[in-house]
Amino acid sequence: MKEKKGTSASRRKFIKGSLATLATFSIVPRHVLGKGYIAPSDQLTKAIVGTGSMGRGHIPYAGTKVVALCDVDKKHLDIAAGMVDKGVKTFSDYRELIQLPEVDIVHVATPPHWHGIIAADAARAGKDVWCEKPMTRTIGEGKRLVEAVQQHGRIFRLNTWFRFEDNFYGMKTTVKPIKKLVQSGLLGWPLKVTVSKHTGFDWKFYWVGKTNNTPQPVPAELDYEMWLGPAPYKPYSEHRVHQTFRGYWDYDGGGLGDMGQHYIDPIQYFLGKDDTSPVSVEIDAPQQHTEAVGTWRRITYTYADGCQIVLDGEAKDEKVAYIEGPKGKLYQNFKSDIPDLEKKLAAFPDPEPQVTDFVDAVKNRKKFALNEENGHRSCTIVNMGLAALRLGRSLKFDPEKQEFIDDEGANRLINQPMRGPWTM
Repeated sequence: MKEKKGTSASRRKFIKGSLATLATFSIVPRHVLGKGYIAPSDQLTKAIVGTGSMGRGHIPYAGTKVVALCDVDKKHLDIAAGMVDKGVKTFSDYRELIQLPEVDIVHVATPPHWHGIIAADAARAGKDVWCEKPMTRTIGEGKRLVEAVQQHGRIFRLNTWFRFEDNFYGMKTTVKPIKKLVQSGLLGWPLKVTVSKHTGFDWKFYWVGKTNNTPQPVPAELDYEMWLGPAPYKPYSEHRVHQTFRGYWDYDGGGLGDMGQHYIDPIQYFLGKDDTSPVSVEIDAPQQHTEAVGTWRRITYTYADGCQIVLDGEAKDEKVAYIEGPKGKLYQNFKSDIPDLEKKLAAFPDPEPQVTDFVDAVKNRKKFALNEENGHRSCTIVNMGLAALRLGRSLKFDPEKQEFIDDEGANRLINQPMRGPWTM
């Protein structure tokens, strides 16, 4: 049968249009297909809340497709929007973003005073969560975030990766051989771990706040009220926001807040402390300002079994060991006073494998290596130290109840008031 004139051209046009339509909808969120199914594109959809340098750095993460962005600073949002496809949705309020049905993962890359609220709200909205460190600004926020993630069956990842990949700062190795060494018993028990610039971990003491900030006009592009969110209202000053916010107790905790979880989480892992916390924290530090974070000389955490983590800010001992036990020591660059250490270690089993691919964890509903539970425990160590610094005294802690012992002032810092209408 002879085709009518124009039929072939019309069919080509229809096919071309259909292919274009299929291409447009090739990124299918997992919720559309049902639990346990993978999108045809083999990509997960992602939204980023907080589009400063950290948030923008995660736009090209393998296996994910950015479909939405959110920021309270229009300049940051515009820069990020210029890095993604034109169809990506943009928001100034994360509460609108987390309701999008096409979003699988919410990446929280805001200042820490927002981490707990946004991550918990995202979990309650049925989203899996990738959260920057520190996991939460307080111990109480961490407890509530753990509850939200688990009650809603979500997959959670905290973004510090040293317990499972990359060279662990001055040790010049991944954490795996350190974990293997500790498990072997060659160093003995209990162990003392010293985190110092002489063991390869320099504290960022330039994250200190100013005590004489002068109120300034709020930039037109910034929704300062939303930037503050649950934090106490303070007049706008450029030094309180964006790159230098870490110097203020309202939003973070200086060098310890910034680097603490990077340094401490792997220690918690190789000491086998993922399900507990230290029973005390002792400090040696100048009196802290009520608003501006300062520096400290030494913070010492002790566990019930005698293991210790020492955060050495002064770094006076240039020959200090990273790990010291009754049978031997491990120094920077994985050097040891144990003869033929690597040969001896070869006789011991490797640590248990970990789930370290977040995309795979989300697709197959596997608990990620650094998740809401162990992430909360390592963040608790950070927040114990920050509480002691703010109060100017050493503290006792109950790892089971996750509260300070016989110290009402310290326990007030576990659940700090939030500025209305924000709650968690």
